[in-house]
Amino acid sequence: MGTNPKTTLYVGGLEENVTEAVLHAAFIPFGDIKDVTTPLDQGTQKHRGFGFVTYLDKEDAAAAMDNMHNAELYGRVLTVNYAQPIKIKGGEQGWAAQPVWADADTWFERQQQEEEMQRLQAEHQAAVEAAAAEEEKRKADQENEDEIIEIEDEKDPMAKAEAEALAQKEL
Repeated sequence: MGTNPKTTLYVGGLEENVTEAVLHAAFIPFGDIKDVTTPLDQGTQKHRGFGFVTYLDKEDAAAAMDNMHNAELYGRVLTVNYAQPIKIKGGEQGWAAQPVWADADTWFERQQQEEEMQRLQAEHQAAVEAAAAEEEKRKADQENEDEIIEIEDEKDPMAKAEAEALAQKEL
């Protein structure tokens, strides 16, 4: 993209079959073109639906914008505006409108929150595991108690007789 935003136009709404040559041919009637670019998607290697046309004169760019905005190309309506200057990415908000260290406080707070969440998750997991172990122990103790009662019943003839009598009454 050119350094003078008044000579570089953003052209949006491009159909996927539009090439830089087609874009050049569509915009050449308005003046001498310095450059035409259509940024590519790294994954598909196709343009991303927009491009930039840079004219030698700002009057030619203005004429192209006036005539091509909302015009149709390959069945799609174009959006044509002056291009915005290139911004350097960075910072919390995506653009470097502030120094990199301005985000240090929010980054530190996020780190503390993440550590707290991890600590709470670890405590929760430990509590769940302890509860599961306690339940297993309770079940094992109950089974042992039932076995002890059965063994005691077998040793005690009176208890055995009572159990048989109760079984007879139920029938």
